[in-house]
Amino acid sequence: MHVTKESKRFYYVIAILISIVFGLASRYISALPMIIINHAGDIFWAIMVYFLFRIIFVHKSLHLAIYLSFVFCFCIEFSQLYQADWINTIRGSLLGSLILGKGFLPEDLIRYSIGIVLAYLLDKWISTKWCNYH
Repeated sequence: MHVTKESKRFYYVIAILISIVFGLASRYISALPMIIINHAGDIFWAIMVYFLFRIIFVHKSLHLAIYLSFVFCFCIEFSQLYQADWINTIRGSLLGSLILGKGFLPEDLIRYSIGIVLAYLLDKWISTKWCNYH
């Protein structure tokens, strides 16, 4: 069985959709345990970012996706230190707050790191399984 770039992209799209569903659920289902409500959304956001980079750079190494994911997620978090009216207006919308966040929290960097590493490990494990089918 040959795994094409297109079929890999399809699986990455599915991974993104799953991470979005679980991430939003962790934010909006109040019956979940507080540890999930407090931490899972940022972890799944970072997982989504990783898989977005895998879609864009499907032909490149997994290491590029992990590197770009860290840079992107950390830049978004540090951008929250900038509090101009125009960007706070964007952050005030639902989509803006989901993408850009609202305020800098150092613990978010830990959550992003956990999500990126989990996505990388899952991707590496799945990639190994794909290679074993050739």
